[in-house]
Amino acid sequence: MSTPPVWFERLLLTGAAGGLGRQLRPRLKRLCRVLRLSDVADLGPVADGEEFAQAPLQDAAAVHAMLDGVDAVVHLGGVSVEGPFEPILQANIAGVHHLYEAARKHGTRRIVFASSNHVTGYYRQDEVVDPDMPARPDGNYGLSKAFGEVLSRYYYDRYGIETVCLRIGSSFPEPRDRRMLATWLSYDDLERLVVASLTAPVVGHRIVYGVSDNRTTWWDNDRSAAVIGYRPQDSSEPFRAALEAAQPQVDRSDPAVLYQGGGFVRSGPFD
Repeated sequence: MSTPPVWFERLLLTGAAGGLGRQLRPRLKRLCRVLRLSDVADLGPVADGEEFAQAPLQDAAAVHAMLDGVDAVVHLGGVSVEGPFEPILQANIAGVHHLYEAARKHGTRRIVFASSNHVTGYYRQDEVVDPDMPARPDGNYGLSKAFGEVLSRYYYDRYGIETVCLRIGSSFPEPRDRRMLATWLSYDDLERLVVASLTAPVVGHRIVYGVSDNRTTWWDNDRSAAVIGYRPQDSSEPFRAALEAAQPQVDRSDPAVLYQGGGFVRSGPFD
């Protein structure tokens, strides 16, 4: 059996202690000789072929040191839920700027940026959205991810740092409600998506929705997914009957049912 290629000498995974970071941590090790892990939370023991770099994203000097010797980045770090603006500003807006500045200075050439479906959360659930349509964020969190997408475009245009922005839907072991019949991304498809984003020969600047091959779809992903070679293999369909039985009726006047962002459109204000 042939040995799979090692794509990177050192690959950085930020947000490694989070839900998706814990899933990707063992799955990314085959792509690199050294997997550098970062989070402000406890990561547990560091295994062979791993190293730890603790760097709060709002600390520019720490982020600069974290990118030293890094070939590529999977950036999951930051605030991952809707909430007050100030913490999101520091981690998701200032933090992503620090990351790209560090990448520029260290010569890191590719970043996989965990964006979110909440960048377009104020489109209705009866609309189909493609990556070229205007952002319609549904809160502070979605606004910060829209900023990250625009910033990453700037760093590609000006400095040539390639980025795949992943507008991740709902990545859990299985969909939890009827909304997730459209937004679900299995962990295995998450891995396929991230690996494709890292290893496609040329990506330029690309926005791809992180979603499995679900029957119900709100996002036109065909063109962008094809560019990076992402082919989802899982689907929410096996869970449909149970979810519809558990939630047989929905209130069509509820903003969380009307808009793609779901419950995020009802969050706040936080003052």
